[in-house]
Amino acid sequence: MATSTKNLSAYDKTTIPNAKDLRFGIVVSEWNPKITEGLFKGAETALLDCGALVSNIVRWDVPGSFELVFGCKKMIERGRFDAVIAIGSVIQGETKHFDFVCSAAAQGIKDLNVRFETPVIFCVLTDNNLQQAIDRSGGKHGNKGTEAAIAAIKMASLGR
Repeated sequence: MATSTKNLSAYDKTTIPNAKDLRFGIVVSEWNPKITEGLFKGAETALLDCGALVSNIVRWDVPGSFELVFGCKKMIERGRFDAVIAIGSVIQGETKHFDFVCSAAAQGIKDLNVRFETPVIFCVLTDNNLQQAIDRSGGKHGNKGTEAAIAAIKMASLGR
């Protein structure tokens, strides 16, 4: 397991650029809200901890992880953001739907990174069960939202 030896919330603030002058968009899936709200809180807390201003963090909600790509695209086209974070959670079920949604979200976010100058950070949990999602959205493995926020700050700074 990739996160069994790493706390997703751990970062060295001295190695992170100050986010005071950066503007962040966060697109959050409404599906699996217990998980996505935890991821959002992790991202928001880390951005603020690294100097981002509350007024420079904009959140949009979309129905599910499949819709994250369109939400991120519209956010990039309509706003002036230094980075966008796509937050979602897809939990394995009994059908292949899981595979299609995970693949579409990952490929779509990759495509946005190729097409636009604004980095889009992939913060979509793709877990086998609810407990794994809980463990990675503020549970025993930390918070992937925190990790995504740190990546967003670094990539936004790289883009400047």
